[in-house]
Amino acid sequence: MSAASVGKSGPGPDLRATGERIEALLEAASAGGRVARERAEELVRLVVDLYGAGLERLLDILHEAGRLDDGLLDRLAADDLVASLLAVHGLHPDDVGTRVARALDGVRPYLGSHGGDVQLLDVTDDGTVRLRMLGSCDGCASSAVTCTPTATPARPAAAALPTVRWPAVSVGRPATRY
Repeated sequence: MSAASVGKSGPGPDLRATGERIEALLEAASAGGRVARERAEELVRLVVDLYGAGLERLLDILHEAGRLDDGLLDRLAADDLVASLLAVHGLHPDDVGTRVARALDGVRPYLGSHGGDVQLLDVTDDGTVRLRMLGSCDGCASSAVTCTPTATPARPAAAALPTVRWPAVSVGRPATRY
């Protein structure tokens, strides 16, 4: 990274495409047998752990220098790529419930345009999100799909939710866990 590139951000990688490519490469490693697959998975884990430790150290240095204030934390949490990395490493400043609520805020305009809404009931200890569909969305199976991270309106905020199990949407009945 050059000094000229500091502070400039581009569109960044397509997180979903990158994840799919990593999965495809790990799957391809399976062609070499169980040992090859295990080594490839260990390599990914080690690289992820290394980058996580570096990211944590970066945040510690910023904090020690008095530069990691609420405004900067908000900016980091608002960036899809950075937020997803912080979440993967357990460093995200917002709890899972707050991040889920933010993702749901992204789908509310769409649901509202159809006379519906969604209510966050719970995020369980195992990361399952329990929702209740409201209004015209109650009983509509496609509403449940809208509230998952694969749905376009929910995708940006959902990037910061790698440990959440989706979907866990109740449609037309009291919320249940899927």
